[in-house]
Amino acid sequence: MDPMIRWGFRLAQWFRHPPSRQRVIIMALVLGLCVALVLVERFIGWPQWATLGNQPPRIVRQ
Repeated sequence: MDPMIRWGFRLAQWFRHPPSRQRVIIMALVLGLCVALVLVERFIGWPQWATLGNQPPRIVRQ
């Protein structure tokens, strides 16, 4: 199924049965956290402690 049609069905379902206030608050908090993380990475930079090193993978692929 086309993703846009799937999103249309989901939006129609949300329109008919809107989510609870608590679920809306949780979704807004998660979205705000994601936006804050993107803004920190974009304008301040990513901290060195959170950067992965250039180490070889632990699993040897054959």
